[in-house]
Amino acid sequence: MNDRFDITVVGAGLTGALIAIMMARRGFSVEVIEKRPDMRKHDISAGRSINLALAERGIEALRRVGLYDEVSRYTIAMHGRQVHDLDGAQNHQPYGQAAHEIVYSVHRGLLNKTLLNAAEKAGVQLTFDQSIHSVDLEQQVLHLGDSDVDGQHAFNVLIGADGAGSRIRAAMASYRGFDVHEDLLDHGYKELHTPPDSSGEFRMEANALHIWPRGGFMMIALPNSDGSFTNTLFLANKGEPSFESIAANSNPASFLTDQFGDAVALIPDFVEQYDSNPVGLLGTVRCPQWNDGGRAVLIGDAAHAIVPFHGQGMNCGFEDCTTLDLLVDAIGPHWPQVFDEFEMMRKPNADAIATMALENYIEMRSDVADPGYLLRRQLERELERRHPNVFVPRYSMVMFHKIPYQDALSRGAKQADVLRKLTDGISTLEQVDYERAAKWVERELTPV
Repeated sequence: MNDRFDITVVGAGLTGALIAIMMARRGFSVEVIEKRPDMRKHDISAGRSINLALAERGIEALRRVGLYDEVSRYTIAMHGRQVHDLDGAQNHQPYGQAAHEIVYSVHRGLLNKTLLNAAEKAGVQLTFDQSIHSVDLEQQVLHLGDSDVDGQHAFNVLIGADGAGSRIRAAMASYRGFDVHEDLLDHGYKELHTPPDSSGEFRMEANALHIWPRGGFMMIALPNSDGSFTNTLFLANKGEPSFESIAANSNPASFLTDQFGDAVALIPDFVEQYDSNPVGLLGTVRCPQWNDGGRAVLIGDAAHAIVPFHGQGMNCGFEDCTTLDLLVDAIGPHWPQVFDEFEMMRKPNADAIATMALENYIEMRSDVADPGYLLRRQLERELERRHPNVFVPRYSMVMFHKIPYQDALSRGAKQADVLRKLTDGISTLEQVDYERAAKWVERELTPV
């Protein structure tokens, strides 16, 4: 056994670095093993978006380790969605009504570096360029390198934070004999980069998430702190239109100009970027078991990778860290009990946000331009104004509250049903039967 480290974390990404900080602050000796080079010393292209959406659950976790003030210096506030129609017209859809209901664009690399620096400062041992070939859970040994006969590394307690393709999850599934459901979406994504203007300023509204909804596909753009935007095209892999059909016809310029003319007009080399940037995969991982007694536990994407359409992948992983930290605080290092409680508390919520993230793709690519949807959104805001802290939009429950995802999903379904009933056959807010709405709210909902 390894006498030096109480806890071994596999994966130095956002979630792995954060849980390492939390455990080190509790007095445990902690090591982190990462297959990639140290991103603070090397330029690493991970094939993932350079910016992410930071919301309340993630903010709480960063505050818990005293890092939010530092991180907030390089975040950009996004107050709502800036929707771009096909003809270039725009409309702004606020996220919420309260001043604090803001989503923040944060640079993935800067955030990861901040967490790694804090982990090192907390006494965490960081080891890079160490791939894991296999895991022996019974003997509590990691096999590092390219085969089982390469370097062996004993562990006491193992936290698998090694992402959607987790080696720790694969070992646990094999050892325990359960199946992991990895559902790839039939859509992929490709990124483009909108540079700042000649003065270094943003070429579009900075404080918004930009969306170009086109029914079966869409483009979004998030602001970066250097005045640029990261644009992401989400499109079917096969069919018409699709990444496959664009490649077959060799016509990215025609497709992008026709569908996203005002966006690509701001990107001088958009064809070159399209041709050189890869198509990324999108998928959901549902794992039936997250822990192996007191020896190992999965966290973040290793346990529950989700599609990015609700901006909750990082936030959900950070909330995992908060929950695990609170359980260690309450129970102590009684790992079998801690890990069982952690899985029981988090798995239903991870399943719920996975469902909501898939649903939000349809909302973003299609519904945001639908008059019926817009009327329901207006009514949603009006009911929230009339019944504060009782009628809370599902999006707000997910992004601006710490209501369990499972509760947000079930409560949101009830609210969506009444919104549909109240707007059936009408076209304006003035036609809404607010007396009927008030009776429903009083009967069905309790304060959040």
